[in-house]
Amino acid sequence: MTMTYKFTRLAAGLTMAAMLAGCATTNMSTGGRTATGAGAGAALGAGLGVLIGDSSKAAAIGAGLGALAGGIVGYNWSGIKNDVEQSGAQGLGVDVTEMPDGSLRVNLPSGVSFDSGQAVLKPALTPVLDSVARALRQHPELKAAAIGHTDSTGSLQLNERLSLERANAVRMFLIERDVSASRIAAEGRGPNYPVASNDTAEGRAQNRRVELYLFATQQ
Repeated sequence: MTMTYKFTRLAAGLTMAAMLAGCATTNMSTGGRTATGAGAGAALGAGLGVLIGDSSKAAAIGAGLGALAGGIVGYNWSGIKNDVEQSGAQGLGVDVTEMPDGSLRVNLPSGVSFDSGQAVLKPALTPVLDSVARALRQHPELKAAAIGHTDSTGSLQLNERLSLERANAVRMFLIERDVSASRIAAEGRGPNYPVASNDTAEGRAQNRRVELYLFATQQ
């Protein structure tokens, strides 16, 4: 198989992911690979190419936004990071991390964000997401991407759908806080990018998450 053919097939797959994300509805809270420990925010099929202004940048799968979006630039996250942390993130176990690719990752563990098997955001997470929405409103140069992940319990189809619904729930929350929909992408990755072993309850809990990335792109 040639490299061109591989990328053609992958691009087609990402296009389908974007179509599926676009079909998720608000009443759903529109909402085999292993990358353990990678903090995978990979393959944003629901609009990363549009967000960074070059759809070809979405035709690769990597462990973080930098592997996908060569247009991401460095940014001073200190003020935004502090605001999110002060909103109650630390008390909820929400980790706010500056990533090597230049993005800011807000990791939302499912235990404080969603009930089991559901895609309705828990009220406790509202202050944290309000602080993210405020940052996006105050800094129009920034964009966001929500990536949903699950553990490996249950069918692949169910987990991919649930992870997409949860990512879209986060996306819709930000849109409802007056952040333009064109600035936010969402994708469900199911169980494909674990950060811990699915053989233990603790590991599965870590794998159930939505990773919310903020980033700036070259203009």
